[in-house]
Amino acid sequence: MRYDNGGDLLVAVLRELGIDTVFGIVSVHNLPLVEAVDRELRFVPVRHEASAVNAADAYGRARGSLGCALTSTGTGAGNAAGSLIESLSAGSSVLHVTGQIESEFLGSGRGFIHETKDQLGMLSAVSAHAATVPDTERAGQILREAARAALGGPGGTGGPASVEWPIDLQYAPQTDGPVAPEYPAVPAPTDGELTAAGALLASARRPLVWAGGGATGARGELARLLEATGAGLLTSNSGRGTVPEDHEQVIGNFATTPAVRGLLADADVLVTIGTHFRSNETADYTLELPPAHIQIDLDAAALGRVYPVTHPLHGDAAPTLTALIRHAAPAEDGWCERVRAARADVRATLHDNIGPQAAICDAIRAALPREAVVARDVTIPSSSWGNRLLEMYDPRDNVFPRGGGIGQGLGMGIGAALARPDAPTVVMAGDGGLAVHLGELLTLAQERPRLTLIVFNDGGYGVLRNMQDRHSERRSGVDLVTPDFELLARACGLPYLRIAAEEHAAPVIAEAVASDGPTLVEVDLAALGPMKNPFTPPVRIPVR
Repeated sequence: MRYDNGGDLLVAVLRELGIDTVFGIVSVHNLPLVEAVDRELRFVPVRHEASAVNAADAYGRARGSLGCALTSTGTGAGNAAGSLIESLSAGSSVLHVTGQIESEFLGSGRGFIHETKDQLGMLSAVSAHAATVPDTERAGQILREAARAALGGPGGTGGPASVEWPIDLQYAPQTDGPVAPEYPAVPAPTDGELTAAGALLASARRPLVWAGGGATGARGELARLLEATGAGLLTSNSGRGTVPEDHEQVIGNFATTPAVRGLLADADVLVTIGTHFRSNETADYTLELPPAHIQIDLDAAALGRVYPVTHPLHGDAAPTLTALIRHAAPAEDGWCERVRAARADVRATLHDNIGPQAAICDAIRAALPREAVVARDVTIPSSSWGNRLLEMYDPRDNVFPRGGGIGQGLGMGIGAALARPDAPTVVMAGDGGLAVHLGELLTLAQERPRLTLIVFNDGGYGVLRNMQDRHSERRSGVDLVTPDFELLARACGLPYLRIAAEEHAAPVIAEAVASDGPTLVEVDLAALGPMKNPFTPPVRIPVR
């Protein structure tokens, strides 16, 4: 197959992948690509390359597939690096296509415009896969290989894949031919390993299960395991929604609470699936887990890395769980009741502790349909209750920066909203995080997705402020000037609503979510009133 230029080839590959929307910034070093995408698909001109990757990342997460970002050479590619790190941390699927200088001068270091030293090395450091288009015969192959690496698929864990494309080769006619894909072998536990793990599972009388992001492809199998055993389900933040969180056996992302610590102390078998036990979900690895531990993971390096494991099962979650379920036996009398009691306790306690913000949590869930994306930046409401109490029913609805980097929420929300235009999207952000990429308000105004942006305004970085108030005698770098959000929204042509009291929450959020377009909702936290207990992050301060 022959294409007039690289842009036409890129469009053909994106269509094969089911991608209809691409996020990026136009440049002299990606012009053929942007022009073709804008002509044939939908090109969303964001205001920063990091947001392009965040939006593409969330577009893929919200659809359970792949997103695509286009950036430029050198500084533009470098600007994307932080968001590629987020995708690498989450194992989410992003195809990042970036420009490169003319192939004749590649690597010569002569100061070609936008040139940087070892761009491919930089991209390799922050991507799961990186490659250079070497000529006009192999661009299609390079793009498809990158897409396969990003998606993971059989035997792969996925992550961002970057392709740099010299500008002279982008303009040139392309030849593309079919290439049979090559997939790595899918690992699977041996029959002996499964039999031994199954014997332990069959003996369990007080079982618990812990599901991470690696379990999201095994939703039905995990639900059947819960049904067969009566086990309680803990999740990481990434594993939320794998089983809908209104299921009576789903305790959720509450592992470090006193009630769940009590359950863990009494459990006799723990099955963990596709989770890496992050520090902030295990109290810096001090959380005690049952010694009888069956761990399932596609990543061999994850097995036993954080907690000892008696039965490591290296394999894909769905077939491995299917093989284990045949050994499952019901829990002892009373265990299911304890699970349900713990579930109720952790939710009631958190709902009470967040004080007036509970009205906002309740209002968001009441206003949204069951299937709707909630994208969350790093801010106190997200970290304290958005990541736990606000129920999720599908992992595709659960969009957040797993790596913990601030400022990515609005870009993610825009990508998710454009991925799923038939349902409303809510973004939770703080005023500090929103300011990191404030220019994306203009992208929001331009594209006008069905998105409610809730800005929790406390005049700075509230998480760090609370830490300093607890552990220091003075504040440093946490109190910020914030804009008049009503004036800012008006300047951008965005509808504006305000919450300053608990009774405002339900009608304001219902009105915003019912809109066909974007709305900026400011939560005046000073007027709303404080939480009962100021939130501080689960981060250890070594010398204090």
